[in-house]
Amino acid sequence: MKVLETDRLILRRLSLEDAGFILKLVNEPSWLRFIGDKGVRTLDDARGYLLKGPLEMYARLGFGLYRVGLKEDGQSIGLCGLIKRDALPDVDIGFAFLPGFWGKGYAYEAASAVVAYGHESLGLKRLVAIASPDNDRSIQLLEKLGLRFERLMTLSAGAEPVKLLARDF
Repeated sequence: MKVLETDRLILRRLSLEDAGFILKLVNEPSWLRFIGDKGVRTLDDARGYLLKGPLEMYARLGFGLYRVGLKEDGQSIGLCGLIKRDALPDVDIGFAFLPGFWGKGYAYEAASAVVAYGHESLGLKRLVAIASPDNDRSIQLLEKLGLRFERLMTLSAGAEPVKLLARDF
């Protein structure tokens, strides 16, 4: 189901048919380094990840992470969307793209559309994001979207600290 469209991209809800793409994305070195190992090693694992993550969040909240595809050929290039984590009081924006699509403005294009959607369609008054302190590219993108560093925090006991960035509308 299409949620957003930009000049070059279509953002739609993920489905079980996206398991192959998810398997590839969550095992990219950049995902493993900055987001973490989700233990997804097979297509069945990827379907489980989709069912327990994005698909469950759509059913519960009506939003979640969306698959980002190129408008010209439909190729899956990344994820971008809104997440409600138990560890955070506010909705946060998340994104991840295959390395072959970095540096082309796709993440900013998708994330800008998601920020506007969160504020205008969902009525969010505040948006946050978390990023590893050394994830300079993501932090730069979040700052370009108007989010500002608030504090270092941990999402769970024993977890590495992350930067919390936020934006009020």
